[in-house]
Amino acid sequence: MALRKLVAGNWKMNGSLAGLAELDAIVAAASGSVDVAICPPATLIAPAVLRQPGLPIGGQDCHWNASGAHTGCLSVAMLAEAGAKLVIMGHSERRADNHETSPEVKAKAEAAIAGGLTAIVCVGETEGERDAGHAIEVVTEQLRASVPDGGTGETLVVAYEPVWAIGTGRTPTVADIAEMHAAIRHCLGELLGGEAARVRILYGG
Repeated sequence: MALRKLVAGNWKMNGSLAGLAELDAIVAAASGSVDVAICPPATLIAPAVLRQPGLPIGGQDCHWNASGAHTGCLSVAMLAEAGAKLVIMGHSERRADNHETSPEVKAKAEAAIAGGLTAIVCVGETEGERDAGHAIEVVTEQLRASVPDGGTGETLVVAYEPVWAIGTGRTPTVADIAEMHAAIRHCLGELLGGEAARVRILYGG
């Protein structure tokens, strides 16, 4: 079964209202040949939706609780109210800089799905883990602890991002990526059964 390709752009802590003009060019370039989604900073979600209503806009993170004393955090309902259709969780930068754990990522993914958003669950190994030959072990362990129960092709996307390929000038080969994607697909099969074949797997780095 051929899955329709998805390109999801994470703007991280970059962007401005003036910069949303880029969305027009992105939509024009896609021309319906692939699915495209953009995850800008939270302050730009609503303006992005207004500028390009047909372009799926997502958040870069969410909290697993619906509300509470969580300064600086956003709930799934808040993202949805702003117009978001999807949300990233478990990005390598948040796992490293904010010490997020895989169980927390799973809780976020489950909250996102329950709130009607597509969950983009990120996994990836460090340079040391890759060089030690533990890449597949590390990534599949992250998957087992991060993938929400009952995920489907409509509600779940997995993004593989080798941490060692971010801004280092070192990049994996096509064979490296294919090997990891195959391992991810196999692991998803163990977790989700036949539904795993419908889950799209992305590469970023």
